Amino acid sequence: MSNRHGKPVAVVIGATSKWQAEGRNTRLAHGKPVDDSTLPMAARWGIGGAIAQKFAAEGFYTVLTTRTAPNAAGLLKAIEAAGGEGMVVELDLSSEDSIHGAFAAIRREAGEPEVVIYNAGYLEGRDLPAGKELLEYIPVEMFDTAHHIASRGPFLVAKEVLPAMRQRGSGSLFFTNNSKSLRGKKRQTGESLYYPRVMMRALAQVLTEEYSEHGVHIANVVIDGTIDSPGTRALPRIQNRPELIMNTEKLADGFWYLHTQDRSVWTHELQMTPHATVPSY
Repeated sequence: MSNRHGKPVAVVIGATSKWQAEGRNTRLAHGKPVDDSTLPMAARWGIGGAIAQKFAAEGFYTVLTTRTAPNAAGLLKAIEAAGGEGMVVELDLSSEDSIHGAFAAIRREAGEPEVVIYNAGYLEGRDLPAGKELLEYIPVEMFDTAHHIASRGPFLVAKEVLPAMRQRGSGSLFFTNNSKSLRGKKRQTGESLYYPRVMMRALAQVLTEEYSEHGVHIANVVIDGTIDSPGTRALPRIQNRPELIMNTEKLADGFWYLHTQDRSVWTHELQMTPHATVPSY
């Protein structure tokens, strides 16, 4: 499926990182923005930015979604400087109207997506102090945000994009997930409220059973480690053990590998873990 520029359309939901130089996680962890001038372009916006750059380099018209358009302005500029094409669309995953409106704009301005990568993240829970790990200390609004982004949002996005993919008989819908999707674990100090991500994994499993026979490739991608970005590179534990950081270009290659797989050998769950750590289970 091509847009008016003659290119297939890839949509990256959550194309920028909260660990980018001026991101919310970066400010929370470091108390201020950090300098990203020495970082490669693939690492400046985390995995979402690397995925967007990869698909643009492979000839896709790449749509970057973010809650606030200026967050993705630098990323779009980098894509265009490298010869790619794309656009930025604002999308609030807590709002059904915003999701519907965003995809209406994507269809109008770009075309029906061939690839949708759900890469949205959230920091809710990270700012709770030590000793507040138990569920009884989690405000309901924190749970609501986690639920919107990890469960309800993927459901609504799937409803937007899967009908056209099914009718066309092709398409890819991939979910960026983490190790907490494999089983529920106690939240540690400085971690987000991640257990709703189990629902994201379950949704991917359900959609695999429902839509694979219609030619739609669904996959849950478990990013089992710390993703390279300006804010994560500056963390003391990464400074001390740089082998723990996950190369964003290579992570993006994993998503491209999934999209280009032959239908006879589709992968529906891919887990990527740094060599220096034991894989989660």
